[in-house]
Amino acid sequence: MLFCSPTTPDSCADITHARQLGLVQLLADGSAVEILSDAGYQGLGAQTGGRVMTPPHRKFKKNAPDWYEEMYERQRTAHSSRRIRVEHGIAHLKNWRTLARHLGRREHMSDIVQAVAALLSHQQTADHASAQQT
Repeated sequence: MLFCSPTTPDSCADITHARQLGLVQLLADGSAVEILSDAGYQGLGAQTGGRVMTPPHRKFKKNAPDWYEEMYERQRTAHSSRRIRVEHGIAHLKNWRTLARHLGRREHMSDIVQAVAALLSHQQTADHASAQQT
């Protein structure tokens, strides 16, 4: 996990939240890292110098040519197969009981997610190190 935003009391789109917290500027100015995101971040790639990769935007809603449908499906599948690791990482976080059944105060959620992400990262590093020793 690269970033965990603080919780807010109101509803807000992911991309708006990223812009308000300065994540877009951080990605644009930071080191060259590729981020595979979902469709909720459409348009962020242009603002970050191509660092954020989103699924392809559908240009034709109706009566699309056959060649376009095939190309669109290939691009979408390629992005999806690369992004599956991100989804699995999110799923690992949600497997932790404290996140799956969070009943505590909302303002503590950011700290809990960061703590679980750190524990999960440590666990995976330890598993990888023990696998190399055997």
